[in-house]
Amino acid sequence: MLSSGKSKDAIFEQTGHTVGVDNVSFEVGEGEIFVVMGLSGSGKSTLVRMINGLIMPTSGSMSIDGTDIANCSPETLRKTRRDKVAMVFQHFALFPHRTVVDNVAYGLKVKGVGAKERRERALVALEQVGLKPYADSYPDELSGGMQQRVGLARGLAAEPEILLMDEPFSALDPLIRRDMQEELLELQRSLKKTIIFITHDLNEALILGDRIAIMKDGRFVQVATAEEIVESPADDYVAAFTQDIDRSRVFTAGSVSVPAEALELSEATAASAMHRMEELDQDAIYVTDGDRIAGAVTYRDLSASTRDNGGVLKDSLITEFPTASRTTPLFELYPLAESGLPIALTDRKGRLKGIVPPQAVFAKLAGGEAAA
Repeated sequence: MLSSGKSKDAIFEQTGHTVGVDNVSFEVGEGEIFVVMGLSGSGKSTLVRMINGLIMPTSGSMSIDGTDIANCSPETLRKTRRDKVAMVFQHFALFPHRTVVDNVAYGLKVKGVGAKERRERALVALEQVGLKPYADSYPDELSGGMQQRVGLARGLAAEPEILLMDEPFSALDPLIRRDMQEELLELQRSLKKTIIFITHDLNEALILGDRIAIMKDGRFVQVATAEEIVESPADDYVAAFTQDIDRSRVFTAGSVSVPAEALELSEATAASAMHRMEELDQDAIYVTDGDRIAGAVTYRDLSASTRDNGGVLKDSLITEFPTASRTTPLFELYPLAESGLPIALTDRKGRLKGIVPPQAVFAKLAGGEAAA
């Protein structure tokens, strides 16, 4: 019926069967956080349960490292679940009669790991989420946020390649939820797991996702980065979600940067610097000394210096200047933009890799072009 063009509603009306996932095709790379975002009934939880074989698709395939778990033997499916995939649930799913460490070690017990090694690996996982001191407590002695961290530790203890997270933070208070999001991102920086994260909250998707799939009626409406979704929503449905989004937390300095024009300290003069700024229609320009940023000069300072003492470029250098990286979110650029100088984008070695004109920050937040 789907292949003949019948809609989800028409199929339900005729058959009483619901189309959970309709013609969804996607790939997730190693070490990527892939977020599936949709409202209740969009099919996102059905999709994540297909990935570990809890629900089998009526057609199509679901491949993990080349193994099609939708069309494999029960033993191959069990082995894939044991060795490659772990799931973190929305409502913690902890055993109330087991201690925290025993809850975390449960997946290892299922895998046949010995008691001593189970406890050691469970304690390592608890340390990763900051709960090692609570190893011998029981779940009801912990807060909701702590219980969710136990669930996360249980997933990590089995050392899976893939973590499936089905709305894991939606039952938490807003402040605790934000803490858990930050904690997951911090863990991901060191563990680099492949994570498929399900949520109904677009803000959460934008914070966590390397890429985000917007799901509606069992289909993917748009798959893109957070910046692409906010900047260029695929349709009115996606646009409605993004209209109230805080753009300053989605866009980064890299999205409003321009190539860095810089002068070499040993070669430039006050006159040549002023001439170059006139050509570029800029009020300030950076000066480098080899790979190092020596500082910035402004047209006004050089003009005054030239008028007063003949103009020496080095004497007009501003050595305290605003810097950021390409990944710095826009809201962190507000105080830097107040200096009036272009913000220098630097790499880890402090080399100049681009600049952000202060006006570009506010143009992007207003929904305009960076050069506006």
